[in-house]
Amino acid sequence: MATLSSTSTLEEINAAYDDNSSYHEDASTAKAAAFITACRFLLRRTAKRAASGGRGGQELEHETRLLREEMESASKWLARQSGSGGTGQTRYFGSAHDFRD
Repeated sequence: MATLSSTSTLEEINAAYDDNSSYHEDASTAKAAAFITACRFLLRRTAKRAASGGRGGQELEHETRLLREEMESASKWLARQSGSGGTGQTRYFGSAHDFRD
């Protein structure tokens, strides 16, 4: 079950992004899925550019390209885990065809 919902605050979404960004290090498919969800929420909820106070005031620019790249990377990693039995490693089975005693 997802930890984020339509009632999640931006602070909660940012925390989910940070908490689950170690999905690869922890080899956690659950964290990868939660990270992707947090990326989607951030893309939807944050403005690309916001300014207040005119020229001398504060400005914030949100890089959606970076979020999309992070989300794509996590999606690819998650797909690889599904294809490898969830271990994060590709399994190779050798042939004993030419084995000799």
